[in-house]
Amino acid sequence: MHSFVLHDTEPGELKPYVDGAFWRFLHTWGCVRDLHGRALELGANPYFTTFLLQRFTALDLSLANFFAGRTTDVAEEWLRWTDRDGDEHAQPQTSDLFNVEQETFPYPDSTYDIVLFCEIIEHLLMDPMCALREIHRVLRPGGRVVVTTPNVARLENVLRLVGGVNIYDPYTANTPYGRHNREYTMDELIQLLSFAGFEIEHQFTADAHARIEPLDARPEYADVAPALEFRHAYLGEYLFVVARSTRTPRPGRPSFLYRGYPAIAVLDDTSGPPD
Repeated sequence: MHSFVLHDTEPGELKPYVDGAFWRFLHTWGCVRDLHGRALELGANPYFTTFLLQRFTALDLSLANFFAGRTTDVAEEWLRWTDRDGDEHAQPQTSDLFNVEQETFPYPDSTYDIVLFCEIIEHLLMDPMCALREIHRVLRPGGRVVVTTPNVARLENVLRLVGGVNIYDPYTANTPYGRHNREYTMDELIQLLSFAGFEIEHQFTADAHARIEPLDARPEYADVAPALEFRHAYLGEYLFVVARSTRTPRPGRPSFLYRGYPAIAVLDDTSGPPD
């Protein structure tokens, strides 16, 4: 698409975001492109993955978002775009509004075949297990969850740490959900999903951003690369996991991710975070 305009943004304002995340959108679409059934996309705004799902899958798609200070339970925003032929298009995007880690999802049990939980878990402040339990509840038995999130163990972060540069997200003038509050390794994400009653079907890491200077041109790379060879497949910028709902979530919360709760509420996950 030549340009996207969301709601009241200015033409061209979203172009850097679309260009920067283009391959992430495609990888996410690739996880579900051949699937059918009812799907829920959590955190759909700004609707670029939504655009791919609506036009290039057979999914019956519902949308959900969370906007701080909301005064309604449903929102409608317009996505406008110009195609390569110069023709202008517009489509309303209607979504339910709720906080995934604090509220019960407004859907009955076993409503969906697929839930997309993309670029959300890293923003959560307190309780990702709450969100995963609700995802499990609204999925039909055997239904799939698609989780995407930045990889805290990506090659860029490894090189930054070796170079003495902090990898944590800066504070933001936006709401507390506007920053990455907790990023994950692939092993942690798999362990968390397993605790929540899911069985991993497919997993991979991938880069999604074009770079002026490749990472292997950095001075630290030559020293670090040999030690990372055994983790080569886990160094991509983003984690992508497709998992099936196959069993009841364990009670409580996994001890590798939570602390300060009463002992009865935090269960030993038997192994700690995998290496």
